Amino acid sequence: MSQSPLTPIARALRKRMTPEEVKLWQTLRQIDGWKFRRQAPIDGFIVDLACFEARLVIEVDGGQHDAPAHRAKDRARDKHLEQAGFIVLRFWNNEINQNMAGVIDAILPCLDRRRLEAEQENV
Repeated sequence: MSQSPLTPIARALRKRMTPEEVKLWQTLRQIDGWKFRRQAPIDGFIVDLACFEARLVIEVDGGQHDAPAHRAKDRARDKHLEQAGFIVLRFWNNEINQNMAGVIDAILPCLDRRRLEAEQENV
């Protein structure tokens, strides 16, 4: 498998993840059976967190993502990733800090859905 040209950038971003990204990643690592990668290159983008087996991308957004230009850019990026077969979930920093249980409750059904789809393909 060839290395993405974004890999060196992704490595650098892993060293300066936001506290919310770290907090969510550490929580996701405790979910049995799923591996989440940090700052992962996908189709010309670097996503905050990705579970390739479940084809799930998770973005952790700060206030800059609320600017109209940034929202449009995020929508285009999400659409591209969804067309590539990924589920894209976005959470605000304050959701990670104040409602981690709710964040995990939003993520688990996506993982369950992907597991069910994989099981149905193997029948």
